[in-house]
Amino acid sequence: MTDEEEGIETFYSAERWQNWLDRVEEEDLDPENEDSARLLLNLQDDAAIAVAKILAAYEEGRVDEDRAVEELGDVRDIVLSEVDFDDEDKLMLIDGVQTSLVPVFYAAEEYIVAGPTEGDVDEFVRAAAGAEADEDLDAALGYVVQAGTRVIDGDTLDVDLLEEFEYGLVSEWVNGLDSLQSALEDPEVVEEEG
Repeated sequence: MTDEEEGIETFYSAERWQNWLDRVEEEDLDPENEDSARLLLNLQDDAAIAVAKILAAYEEGRVDEDRAVEELGDVRDIVLSEVDFDDEDKLMLIDGVQTSLVPVFYAAEEYIVAGPTEGDVDEFVRAAAGAEADEDLDAALGYVVQAGTRVIDGDTLDVDLLEEFEYGLVSEWVNGLDSLQSALEDPEVVEEEG
């Protein structure tokens, strides 16, 4: 009997992630090309939507804290697992997507376990950029995660803020929060078939 037959909600599957990876492997990817960029963004958004659905299920009382954290862990394990591609460029592109999604999982977990952090999204992002400039990546990630809990709580993340900083990990992480913000606003499933 599958989870669905038992009435257990399924938020994401290894098969779904693999379908995205198969598409990436089959496509002739060029990050400068709009279709290629859209495919990678859809892959990222699709995982963010799964996180948004877990958060919604938690907020609506369909799953308790333990189950929500467990589901987030399952999605995180699927999405952040090592990808086996022969193409180095594609590996790099997938790695970028995975990197962007790291704070999404941590922010969602933090939100469920401890609630939103008090503070201002923009200030957290600026603090993260400052910490990255000081090469304190743990602190930088921590600030982005705190910003993420604010986004989950309904605050707006202004992605234009990134123009103030050098491109780096914080930019990728904030990009992931932007996907989460979109997913929370409109948790419609991204169609796997383009």
